Amino acid sequence: MGLSLSVWLFSRLADVPPPPSSAFKPISVPTSSRLAITLNSAPVSPTDHRSHWSPVHCSPNLSLSHCRQEVTRSPAELSSDGVRAETGVRSGLHVWEVVWSPCHRGSHAVLGVSKQDCPLQASGYNVLVGGDLQSWGWELKTNQLWHGGQTLEVYPPEKRRNLVEATEVLKPQRSTTQSTKRVKTPLLIPESVLMVLDADIGTLGFVVDGCFLGVAFKELPRGVELFPAVSSVRGGANIRLRYLNGTTCDPPALMALSGLSIHQCLGQQWQTDKLPLPPVLQCYLLPHH
Repeated sequence: MGLSLSVWLFSRLADVPPPPSSAFKPISVPTSSRLAITLNSAPVSPTDHRSHWSPVHCSPNLSLSHCRQEVTRSPAELSSDGVRAETGVRSGLHVWEVVWSPCHRGSHAVLGVSKQDCPLQASGYNVLVGGDLQSWGWELKTNQLWHGGQTLEVYPPEKRRNLVEATEVLKPQRSTTQSTKRVKTPLLIPESVLMVLDADIGTLGFVVDGCFLGVAFKELPRGVELFPAVSSVRGGANIRLRYLNGTTCDPPALMALSGLSIHQCLGQQWQTDKLPLPPVLQCYLLPHH
């Protein structure tokens, strides 16, 4: 029975077109089983309070939607404006989605996490999230990481991008100068970015196009409440927050690990209703995106 099922599954996979490739895949890094299971789990309700921007910890130049899941920056000259989430976390691994159109970012478009007292308004055009010791931010246009008012490094690291470039088949007409210039060009970050905060070990990373780009910040303070936060200088910028899921530091359940293994084996394009399984298992194996 097991052998017959395996043969049937692989025959079905042969009829499924491969998923489109992402430019971020070559520079992605493997996820831990803890993060993989969290990403593979069904998202919580969109109305979860952890999806709300704070109406109090918010620049006066930012207005919140009625559901408090979206924030819009009003046109304001020589002003940097930020907002943090209404609810933070002190422990566990947590994933939020931040939706921010590249057309509405401008310069100094930053997302990350902050402590409770991170400044959220300043004169001039500056980085707020990461602009002090109370916050850690990723500037989307330049790919720079910020903390303590200083740039730390490019994320994903240029050395990883250089390694990928070095392993490609080099064309004869491409010079070293052209290659170096292309590697140093900032990556265009798409509209949706997943923020991964592991408050248990003190790390922050990001997932783009389904690719985990690795740890951006280490040694974040543990036991301190940390909040998703963004800052912008562009009038009309609209930024949406949604809490997707989280987990404790307990070992993953065997059922969750089994479901993850099946998903990884079959990929994202298969249909659960085609599997010769009871409806309950078909429902459990539905991919969550």
